[in-house]
Amino acid sequence: MKRGQSAAVAASSEWVGDDGVRQPGGEVHAWQAGTNQTLCGLALSRTRLRRFPHVRFDFRATDVITPEDEVRHICPRCVAATSRRGERNWTRVSPRP
Repeated sequence: MKRGQSAAVAASSEWVGDDGVRQPGGEVHAWQAGTNQTLCGLALSRTRLRRFPHVRFDFRATDVITPEDEVRHICPRCVAATSRRGERNWTRVSPRP
């Protein structure tokens, strides 16, 4: 991924939010605008993933999916591709003295 560009979302299904804007659901992947594949290498046309250029891919490896969420699975390979090298995906809340 090029520096300064953020990834958008490609998902297997969609739902309409309270504000009337369609949102991703189901299996979620990171996608670069202008390409026909996800960051993990899946072809959008063959896998029938829908593009959501208005939704940024800002998922982390520590995100927890609950039964109330429309997103059912976050691709771990896409999370790894969007994380910065050397950046921790966790923070210590109460360090020892």
